[in-house]
Amino acid sequence: QVQLVESGGGLVQAGGSLRLSCAASGRASSSYAMAWFRQAPGKEREFVAAINWSGINTMYADSVKGRFTISRDHVKNTVYLQMNSLKPEDTAVYYCAGDRDYSALGEEFEYWGQGTQVTVSS
Repeated sequence: QVQLVESGGGLVQAGGSLRLSCAASGRASSSYAMAWFRQAPGKEREFVAAINWSGINTMYADSVKGRFTISRDHVKNTVYLQMNSLKPEDTAVYYCAGDRDYSALGEEFEYWGQGTQVTVSS
């Protein structure tokens, strides 16, 4: 069993930055691929970014490329999402997800956090 706990969400003005954290615990969690997804009110969940177990490979949604960076710290068993140049359309609940397979598809991920709210004001 793997537990994921997100933190770091909040309210920020457009153009600002936030860093989300996802602390993982549980057997073999440090060897899992990790990803961030988000869901805005009235919209479907969408992929944001993913990182493979080693941290060498990453991928991003087109909407966040060049603004967001995903990274991981194996010592702390934590995954980060650095979000810069935030826009009002980035407002959503952000979820951390983990799985043995590296993917951008939400249905591929077995473990999910509870989510953290990010609100970007214009």
